[in-house]
Amino acid sequence: MKTILTIIAVIFIGTVAMAQDTSKEVKVDTVAAGVELNIDIQKQTKGETEVARLYKFKNSRVKKELSFKTKKDRAKLA
Repeated sequence: MKTILTIIAVIFIGTVAMAQDTSKEVKVDTVAAGVELNIDIQKQTKGETEVARLYKFKNSRVKKELSFKTKKDRAKLA
């Protein structure tokens, strides 16, 4: 009996709370702003070309720097 009354009370309070119209829509004034796009296209002449290098050795400095581990990467025991 107590559970039935509790369920009815919860449903009643929920419907009353949903039925209240406390939030009214507020109209917002919009402001239009003009946008100018100034795009200058410049042709680039041939300059110096950079070369990316791949290091084959395991102990190379670049690979060491890129394969760092943090404390959060380690597995945790449950």
